[in-house]
Amino acid sequence: MAAVSPLAPERFPDMPAVDGVRLATAAAGIRYAGRTDVLAVLLDPGTAVAGVFTRSKCPSAPVDWCRGKLKGGKARALVVNSGNANAFTGRSGVAATKLTADITAKAAGCKPAEVFLASTGVIGEPLPAERFGGVMDGLVQGAAPGCWEEAARAIMTTDTFPKGAAAIARIDGKTVTICGIAKGAGMIAPDMATMLSFVFTDAPLAPAVLQSLLTKGVEDTFNAVTIDGDTSTSDTLLAFATGAAAARGVPRIARASDPRLEPFRKAFNLVLGNLAEQVARDGEGARKLVEIVVEGAASKKAARKIAMSIANSPLVKTAIAGEDANWGRVVMAVGKAGEKADRDKLSIWFGGIRVAHKGARDPGYDEAKVSAVMQKPEIELKVDLGLGKGRDRVLTCDLTKAYVEINGDYRS
Repeated sequence: MAAVSPLAPERFPDMPAVDGVRLATAAAGIRYAGRTDVLAVLLDPGTAVAGVFTRSKCPSAPVDWCRGKLKGGKARALVVNSGNANAFTGRSGVAATKLTADITAKAAGCKPAEVFLASTGVIGEPLPAERFGGVMDGLVQGAAPGCWEEAARAIMTTDTFPKGAAAIARIDGKTVTICGIAKGAGMIAPDMATMLSFVFTDAPLAPAVLQSLLTKGVEDTFNAVTIDGDTSTSDTLLAFATGAAAARGVPRIARASDPRLEPFRKAFNLVLGNLAEQVARDGEGARKLVEIVVEGAASKKAARKIAMSIANSPLVKTAIAGEDANWGRVVMAVGKAGEKADRDKLSIWFGGIRVAHKGARDPGYDEAKVSAVMQKPEIELKVDLGLGKGRDRVLTCDLTKAYVEINGDYRS
């Protein structure tokens, strides 16, 4: 196991149980013997489900399974395995998802169509789904509320720390709970979510409302994170609303436009944002968390594209790893993004210190001050194009030798 990222939170957060959600983990031997590699989540009847998935044209078999079952709007179980992504596995991958769902449904007393699946790990290796049969009955019988840290650890691959976040929100003045976990450290350039993330709430929400919250919520959270520019075949973000808070008098929300939903929406987005940032903090080999802010662009869409161009540039990321405020590489990344830019209006800041202005090095540039900023573990890189009001921000990390070592050794 790699050393814990220096950007990791000090500890796993305190996360309350969510009514209607029970969790359990086990070691099924999916890829390695003796390693916890399966998470099962049991959900009360009536639980609503929503999801967003990778836009990769080569999705995993579990992604296809979940897409096909999402239209039902209801879930009774979630099964996640690490060690094997069940991606690029052909007919055997499809059969493995069906077998996993059948095994789970039998143990949980529900329909296979109410079972949602996710897998993470090596791409291209058949998933030995029959191994779920050896642990599923025990998982169902031993499932308990609030086992969030164990759940987050069970879905880790190259992650160096488990990722969790929670929030308390109010609907019509009454309290509801939101808890989420995530995994991801490499192959991260989400086109909807991250590699895997799961969010649970006891709020009584219609499936369409939950889907609306999720689709909008990922745009400035998970979709605004990149580690290496590679979008996974397995990106899955599922949200589950058990509705158990209705027993405490919380009203059911049937429309996404209901004004009573607003405090919940803010809390929900905070959980997504927290999880997304933890993914950036755990970038493979990362030593620095980098927030890239682009202002003065022609539009928000243009600002996002430019910010991502900077964030995904190996030259920018390696310069930051070397603690070098190399604004020339930032200029390069802005120029290649394909969006409107004017070299002679461009200004660039590292850590609040302007290093370039109006197309040239800032006349007040001080090497010592900038070097001190670049030694910090968290750095803001800001660009102002001077063209309009478009603004956006994305999170990334530096690119170190350790990233190459981790990925050079990963499958072998």
